[in-house]
Amino acid sequence: MAEKIMQFDNIDHIMNLFGSNDENIKTIEEIVNITVVQRGTDIKIIGEEENVEKAYELIKQIMPIAKEGDVITKQNIKYLASIAKEQVISHDNYPIDYICLNSRGKPIKSKTYGQKKYIKAIQNHDITFGIGPAGTGKTFLAVAMAVTAFRKEEFYKIVLTRPAVEAGEKLGFLPGDLQSKIDPYLRPLYDSIFEIMGRESYARNKEKGLIEIVPLAYMRGRTLDNSFIILDEAQNTTPQQMKMFLTRMGFGSKAIITGDITQIDLPREKKSGLIEAARILKNIEGIAFTKFTDKDVVRHELVQKIIKAYERHESYKGKTKKS
Repeated sequence: MAEKIMQFDNIDHIMNLFGSNDENIKTIEEIVNITVVQRGTDIKIIGEEENVEKAYELIKQIMPIAKEGDVITKQNIKYLASIAKEQVISHDNYPIDYICLNSRGKPIKSKTYGQKKYIKAIQNHDITFGIGPAGTGKTFLAVAMAVTAFRKEEFYKIVLTRPAVEAGEKLGFLPGDLQSKIDPYLRPLYDSIFEIMGRESYARNKEKGLIEIVPLAYMRGRTLDNSFIILDEAQNTTPQQMKMFLTRMGFGSKAIITGDITQIDLPREKKSGLIEAARILKNIEGIAFTKFTDKDVVRHELVQKIIKAYERHESYKGKTKKS
């Protein structure tokens, strides 16, 4: 059996690391097969030498989160443990990147390596595609980046759009005026911008024409200069719609396109514009593609398991068809 002692300056950092009812440290003990004992501001790691080294490196990477005062969850720990198996965790791929404060004054940061790459891609490219499963923060982080740039006056306006495609069910006749009819399709975009900017700030800027949340069909014929443009649910665009959207960009603008190619709601006979664009534009300078995986899911940990289960199911169906 081997032992290793880690020393810390602040007992609060250790309490944050351990979590409520020691849930976090129990997760580490379970993943790496070691025992952790606390003595004041020191913790002792006990176990097989190889496992002790793994636990030491894992805790060392978690501590920056503890020192920031952020809440550490089992999901944080499992994520860092999973990428540690595949690569050496360094400052370059460690997922803490501050973006902005939300409407309640809480910091918004990247939480995974995939999210960090996504943020860097948005900063360094005029067009960025974020493709991956639900719960990876594609839309939320895009809106956070848009609001941050807007506050810094880097762009004159924000335009958020998505195709009005029903998700597997017919909604039928919707009462009210045109805005009332299209709002249900745009609700996820409203949720994101309310969370980050606040309802009052959004309302003021909308009244001035500085923020728009519109269906994709409303984009035809426009040229958007000095705008931060986000196309959400892009897997539900047709190739013609995707080309139309991409050619709306004017001078000084930036565009982000997000989507999940496993959740296409188009009729079977129609091709997805997102899939086609990913194939056609993959080698064009100035355009970046960030692909998320189930490891980047930052919702309830069951969402990761659900995504994996569906991936296994689709893979099995594909193999069955071939045979």
